Amino acid sequence: MHSLTRLWEHFEEGMIAFLLAAMTLVTFVYVALNNIYTVFYTLSDRWAVTSGFFGYIGDHMMGYAQDMTWSVALTKALFGWLIFFGISYGVRTAGHLGVDALVKLTSKPIQRLLAMLACLCCLAYAGLFVIASYKWVSALFTAHIGAEDLDRFGIQVSYIAVIVPIGFTLVLVRYLEILWRIYTHRQTGLGLADEAAEATKLAQSNEEQH
Repeated sequence: MHSLTRLWEHFEEGMIAFLLAAMTLVTFVYVALNNIYTVFYTLSDRWAVTSGFFGYIGDHMMGYAQDMTWSVALTKALFGWLIFFGISYGVRTAGHLGVDALVKLTSKPIQRLLAMLACLCCLAYAGLFVIASYKWVSALFTAHIGAEDLDRFGIQVSYIAVIVPIGFTLVLVRYLEILWRIYTHRQTGLGLADEAAEATKLAQSNEEQH
């Protein structure tokens, strides 16, 4: 079971890295193509002898840039997938900020009780979104609506939107894990990021360096 958990965690991290890399690469290529053809047109104007050669390359570069209008839509789709993988990843790695200053003033048993209540609220929220988004995506699969600027590749809106129920299912699983750890006394709170504590550590670190 532990090996499967580690395998899934590596897959999750790999997907996030892949989505970030794909977004960066697509955006870079699109921006580069939209700027590089002007260089060849400039060279064509400057050297009349080779103007035909540079003009030919410039025309092709501009053509490739015009054909990549789908890159914006693809970047948006990748960013959407990144968000929903990131929500689950943030829960696992304590990446979400916590507002628990008042909770920390209470005793440990009360903190544990409040954490379980908050976890149940998060589970209810994620569960509602899983059910609602599943119905929404099912309707999209039935409708067969083509994705904006991506339908030329056979991509439908449903293919992009399917990440919503998947993402909230992952969030549901993560909060079930947290609830179990709180119930078995292996964790007190939800494991949220403490911005104040991080700022204090950073300030102390800067003071030690100086």
